[in-house]
Amino acid sequence: KDVQKEREPHVYLSKEEVKEKIQSYNSSVTDKLKMTLNANGIYTGFIKVQMELCRPITVQSSQSQGRSAPSNQETAFYLPDGCVNTLHISSTNTVREVIEALLKKFFVADNPAKFALYKRCHKEDQVYTCKLSDREHPLYLRLVAGPKTEMLSFVLREHETGEVMWEAFSIPELQNFLRILDKEENDQLQMLKNRYAAYRGKLEEALRGVLKPG
Repeated sequence: KDVQKEREPHVYLSKEEVKEKIQSYNSSVTDKLKMTLNANGIYTGFIKVQMELCRPITVQSSQSQGRSAPSNQETAFYLPDGCVNTLHISSTNTVREVIEALLKKFFVADNPAKFALYKRCHKEDQVYTCKLSDREHPLYLRLVAGPKTEMLSFVLREHETGEVMWEAFSIPELQNFLRILDKEENDQLQMLKNRYAAYRGKLEEALRGVLKPG
């Protein structure tokens, strides 16, 4: 079970310290996702973000019909649990910019303000999660923790608001949610009908066996 952990203070590193940490980081990388230090002191690298979304997301798609101009369409669906995405960012990118870039990469039309980025740390058989502020820099956290995701991983979730703020959703989003709920309701209803039809068949078969002349 995840437990909340106090946010650690940001420690500012000198250019030489950053260079040493990047060299150490790259020597430990096993997936070729290394960091690069630029002459201006800004460094770039990769982070992996696990998507843990409970509500459906709205995705924009552009489709052409015959020779007509492309028409924008939006589709809402549930993202598969445990989906992980890799993002190339710089040390200047903030959490808010990372969320926006991640949603843009996958054409997600939902408002970025609906989402929050968390860091997950493993220590002494415990899992600590901490919501990151919009001003924090994920690549710095990745550099300090090293490349092992067992030490630090990033998770994208919806904001924990207690109640869903439906007014933050657009009309097409709400309509898509209703369609999804209708489909789930119909699927569940069909499953119940099939289950009780099977029970009825077994009961009728048992009754025929009991009433069969002996």
